[in-house]
Amino acid sequence: MELVTLKDVLEPAERGCYAVGAFNANNMEIVQAIMEAAAEERSPVILQASQGAISYAGLDYIVALVKTAARGVSVPVVLHLDHGTDFLQVMRCIRSGFSSVMFDGSRLPLDENIEITRHVVEIGRAVGVSVEGELGKIGGTEDHISVSEKEVLFTDPVEAQRFVQETGVDALAVAIGTAHGPYKGRPELDFPRLKRIRDLTGVSIVMHGASGVPDEDVRRGIELGIRKINIDTDLRQSFVGALKGYIAEHPDNIDPRKVLAPAKAAMKEIVRQKMRLFGCAGKA
Repeated sequence: MELVTLKDVLEPAERGCYAVGAFNANNMEIVQAIMEAAAEERSPVILQASQGAISYAGLDYIVALVKTAARGVSVPVVLHLDHGTDFLQVMRCIRSGFSSVMFDGSRLPLDENIEITRHVVEIGRAVGVSVEGELGKIGGTEDHISVSEKEVLFTDPVEAQRFVQETGVDALAVAIGTAHGPYKGRPELDFPRLKRIRDLTGVSIVMHGASGVPDEDVRRGIELGIRKINIDTDLRQSFVGALKGYIAEHPDNIDPRKVLAPAKAAMKEIVRQKMRLFGCAGKA
């Protein structure tokens, strides 16, 4: 199946009140694990690559891996740029075949964030590519993007209304208490803020840093308008955990395929569980 846009999978999610999982991919085994789970669960899926993943694997490799995997399934697949902070990088991803991009201007002054995001949306619309924007600073670290506790800035609902109206983004990433990376305790999410943002904007909301968020909080977020949920840390932890376990049990093994097989299986199970939690399983 050919790639679809973020808008293509979020519109049915809006009608059905569920969220679509967005899983970060860095290599072939991760792509395979995500796609096999999506096919078996009959779920739409978003495979996303961060700027760090692109630097690691190479832009052409990422695109080729995802497009090859998408052709082998009959479920909707989105190839999305995660946290694109550089305008030129965003443009390169669009030219290379991404069907959706995120411009993360959350560190910029509001007016500048709006201006650049609007420009990305104009270009994306012209070539059939969806755009996610971000307002507010989400804590934690993801690849080269790091936001300390002092820098965390929750999304202002009134600013979000203006941002969505003036940019026309297809989805909005907001800061409501989640964070990138492992949590030290239970995250405290600001659900009243989320409801206010949704009421004022009407746009599909994106939850970043969802790994480690309790299931009941994920479900409540979906009820309040979250339609895209990003998962990365859970995949990393399952990958590395299975890898370490296999090596500890088979210290003399020198076959990378045998080492990576259990890591792939562990990631696939995580993706399967998340799709069922988000409500997107069976929606393809």
